Amino acid sequence: MPIYVYRCDCGERFERLVGIGAPAPGCPACGGTPQKIPAGPSLLGQAGTGLAKEQMPQTWRGTYNGDREYVTGLRRQWDERQRLEAKHPELAGDQRPIIAHEGRFHGAPLRAGDPVPGAGHGHGHGHGHGHGHVPEKPSDGGSGKPRS
Repeated sequence: MPIYVYRCDCGERFERLVGIGAPAPGCPACGGTPQKIPAGPSLLGQAGTGLAKEQMPQTWRGTYNGDREYVTGLRRQWDERQRLEAKHPELAGDQRPIIAHEGRFHGAPLRAGDPVPGAGHGHGHGHGHGHGHVPEKPSDGGSGKPRS
């Protein structure tokens, strides 16, 4: 299915994925019948969004020991990505600072506000076990003697 560009008399311009020969969809703003307009030229292939912040190398070794050409290329990619995120904030993803990204956090970085997995495992609350039985208060007014 191709993507068509539509423009309505109310001024709304939008794109829709519509089957060939299918009627034009209703305008999302006013419900009117829009006109199909020519789409801009496209290049073969897909446009890349560049590397997200969490995909960028985080270590000296990840930059091939600071290789000048590689770091310069990364800088260009990052500048392009920031311009794209400024235009489309939904691409920015999670903006919380990364606290840990190596070792066990290599696949999923630990971010500010995330619970630390396994922290306080020896003692703590919320991980499914109790801390012994707490005796109930005696029902005799606190004397400790059984009622007769």
